[in-house]
Amino acid sequence: MLRQAVILVGGLGTRLGARTKMAPKPMLDIGGRPFLDTLIDELARYHVFDEILLLAGHKADIVETHYAGAVRGQTKILVSRETEPLGTGGALVNAHDLLHDRFLLLNGDSLFDFNLLDLIARAQGGRVHMALRDGVTGDRYGRVVLDGDVVRDFIAPGAGATGPVNAGIYVVDKSVVAEIAKLPASLEQDVFPGLAKSGELRGTAYRGYFIDIGIPDDFARADRELRKKLRRPAVFFDRDGVLNHDSGYTFETHKLEWVEGAREAVKAVNDAGYFAFVITNQSGVARGYYEEHHVVALHRWMADQMALIGAHIDAFEYCPDHPDGTVARYCRISDRRKPAPGMITDLAQRFPVDMTRSMVIGDKPSDIEAAHAAGLPGHLFEGGNLERFVRQRLTPAGQT
Repeated sequence: MLRQAVILVGGLGTRLGARTKMAPKPMLDIGGRPFLDTLIDELARYHVFDEILLLAGHKADIVETHYAGAVRGQTKILVSRETEPLGTGGALVNAHDLLHDRFLLLNGDSLFDFNLLDLIARAQGGRVHMALRDGVTGDRYGRVVLDGDVVRDFIAPGAGATGPVNAGIYVVDKSVVAEIAKLPASLEQDVFPGLAKSGELRGTAYRGYFIDIGIPDDFARADRELRKKLRRPAVFFDRDGVLNHDSGYTFETHKLEWVEGAREAVKAVNDAGYFAFVITNQSGVARGYYEEHHVVALHRWMADQMALIGAHIDAFEYCPDHPDGTVARYCRISDRRKPAPGMITDLAQRFPVDMTRSMVIGDKPSDIEAAHAAGLPGHLFEGGNLERFVRQRLTPAGQT
């Protein structure tokens, strides 16, 4: 499983003029917070990255002060600092000893809203697998020539070409970095053309919201619209009886049996641009059958199993309480225990959820009651293929 994400945050940002004289471009405020905060939060919600490595250059001390040693959820943040400008390839060379054998690489001045785990799941051939933006109009960007998923060539901006555009997100094999012999080096100009010639560069095109803050007009546009664009509808899944068969107080990985189409249903939600959440009553903790760390470990295992097919849960919420519990600290009434809506409302406060287009999928009346208490439609899943059940109820998040 790929566990490391690397973000390039070292560019000078000269096209933004005076703004970047005092701060690195990704540290500029967009929508009321540093743009890099948004990128890091977007990565952390996938629950697969143990580490985010920031490759800092220009004004690196600001990046180090803000992030070095920080933690977002289960993800720790490290900073690698350049002492001189080395280019995008050179930044990787400088951080060579910190890189995993395979890692996700992102430009720190752009955001592309698509399912990152789909790219990771597809990146089985080639030494670099690029995310490409499909459906881009105009002549501002260079184009990528694909043969299936093999990148054959690059066409410069202004040549009148059509086709997908490099989105600045890659799955990279570390061996590529070891072959960069001359610094400074650009991945786009010095590394990728050679990989394309040898057939070792792959690409997959995606649709989704994209913004690059590198020029003043797009910087201003991002500041106006980013928060609204990252507001998504959500599917709130019950766990036992919906994602996995309810065998009674499930907490051991070897006893969990997926419902048919469950992981694929979560991926369908991801690909449609929704948040995917789990809301599950876990009274087995209050009853003394298992402990909270068992629940957390099972959810981490489920996340890893979903990631294998490019699916992810944005947050696992559980309520360990029960008024008849035998463990004193959990023996209580909780507004998070379904049919109360507390888990749903807590998630809606933590994430930018469009509640007008969200839904709950459960297998018990208490799930549906919780949905209605939160002002959401509830859909009762009574068995069968969960992917088919979910797809019938989804609308792509960019549509109404």
